[in-house]
Order: sequence, then structure tokens, then C-alpha cells
Amino acid sequence: MNTFGTLLRMSIFGESHGKVVGVTLDGVPAGIKMELKELNTDLARRKSGKIGTTPRQELDQPEIVSGFYRNHTTGAPITIVFRNEDTQSDDYREFISVPRPGHADFTAYSKFGGYNDFRGSGHFSGRLTLGLVAAGVIAKKIIFPLFVNARLIEAGGNTDIDQAIEQALKAEDTIGGLIECQAENIPIGLGEPFFNPVESMISHLVFAIPAIKGIEFGSGFEAARMRGSRHNDPIINSEGKTQTNHAGGINGGITNGNNLVFRTAVKPPSSTPQKQTTLNLQTQTMEELKVKGRHDVCIALRMPVIVEAVTAFALADFMLQEQRVGRINR
Repeated sequence: MNTFGTLLRMSIFGESHGKVVGVTLDGVPAGIKMELKELNTDLARRKSGKIGTTPRQELDQPEIVSGFYRNHTTGAPITIVFRNEDTQSDDYREFISVPRPGHADFTAYSKFGGYNDFRGSGHFSGRLTLGLVAAGVIAKKIIFPLFVNARLIEAGGNTDIDQAIEQALKAEDTIGGLIECQAENIPIGLGEPFFNPVESMISHLVFAIPAIKGIEFGSGFEAARMRGSRHNDPIINSEGKTQTNHAGGINGGITNGNNLVFRTAVKPPSSTPQKQTTLNLQTQTMEELKVKGRHDVCIALRMPVIVEAVTAFALADFMLQEQRVGRINR
């Protein structure tokens, strides 16, 4: 489904080469002040244009069509749309019968009987993350003074991001990356065990971002190599502050007052300049494929703001459930 949330709900819509993509938010409290430039600041962080990103250049200008009046939320559902204008759909025509390895071409064709919009990967495109970023801007308003920050800490196995991009360009191939996200000023008590713990809800949204392949909180997979005496975080005051933060700010699925910390793995873009082999669905034979079109060398370059957005959204939903927005943000 394309909807997520409990008290704060988000629905995304559109396809990469359709008329628009966008998002509808329901449950946003009335009276939150916001200016259009605040949306544009985060949207600009997601845009292409830097070395290693797609040559596709969209304006990404948000149009708020409901739920917003005189620079404030009204309490009604908020719908934000973005026009798709810089499209080259012919580059994708052959993928109907020759699905690209690593993409959703084959699974989407099989699930929807070939009726899915294949252009630009359609509804499976990273283009739809525009809606996630827009939702995140509003969510950040709801959770203030909580602060969420994500950054790319590694690309292609290299902590020198620029060097990694340069090497990928020379190799005419694509690379993935590792993003670390931290949220500060987190109150104690967010999360609903057993089935709605903080890790689960954030992970649910993070995996909604195309190209995400893994996530770990706190010490993550390293915890499997640690002893309990080392992994435990000694509590040093009544506010829950701990000496270490191997738990990533969460115990029993509930925030413990320390910084929320997690890392997420982004795969290399599947549309690589390298020649690949795939099955031709019409001839049922293997053939060589060289992907045309405009694609990112490292999509992880544009992902930190998206990871921030979905994290803020999950936290905003929890804050509303705990009725903490009124106490903190008003």
C-alpha cells in the first residue's frame, strides 16, 4: 500500500514520468507555521546536479493545493504536488520485454500484469521521494525541538566520498553508500511494543526508500561480536543518560532519552553503464543489455535528507500518539 502512519498518515502518489508526483498528509495539527522556502531548502538537498548524480534536471517546485493557508497548516489534509517536466520516456521502452537486472521491471510487470507505468521506473522510482522530503519538512516542525540529522559517511567502501565518486566515474560503474542518522533531544517513552517499537516503525519507512538494503541501530551487527558487559549502557542519571550508547537510544522498543542513532545501507544504482545480461521475456533467451537513460552513479549522495524526513515522520507520529506535541511544541 502507499499509506503509512497511525495518527499522522502519509500517502504518496504518482509515477516518475507521469504528470505529477506528490504526497497527502492527514492528521497534521492546525497552526504550524511554515514558509515555502523551508520546503525548498530540504528539496534542494535532494536535487541532482552534483558530480555523480543524474543529469535529469527537474524544478522540484512544490505546489501546496490544500491544508495550508496564510503560511499555517489548517488541520485539513495537506496535499503537495510536483510537476514532472524533464522526462525522456523512450529510453525505457525496451525494458518492457528486457527487464533490467536489479530493478523492479520484472517484479512490477509480473505483479500488475504489464499494466504498470514502466517509464522512468514508474511508481517504483526514486522520484517519489520528493513527497517523503516534503512530508519530512512538516514532520520536523511537529517534533521541534527534536532535531534529526543524517549524513553520508561512506561511499563505495570509502570514507573519502569525492574520491569514491571519482573512481566510480573512471570505472564507468555505480556505487552504494552508508548513511548515518542521529536524532537529538528525544524524550523518554516513545514507542509501542511489541509490534510498533521505534526501530520497527523507522525501519518500515526507511525501507520505503528505493535502494535501501539494510539498517542497524546503535552498535548494530557489531553487537553480535560483543559481550553483554561491554554492550550494556550504564545509566548515569535520572534522565536516562547513559555512559555509552550501544543501544542507539532505544531499549525494549522505547526511546530512553539518549540520541537515536542508526545507519542504513544504500545499494549501488542498478542502472550501471556496464553491459549486463538479462532474460528477454518475448524470446525467452538471454541477451546483452546496456542501459540507456540518465542515472545516478551514487544515489546515496542525495539520500541523507530523505532518511532525515522519514525518521522525523515516524517520530512525529509517535509524539502525537503520546500527546507530547502540545507539551513540547506549543
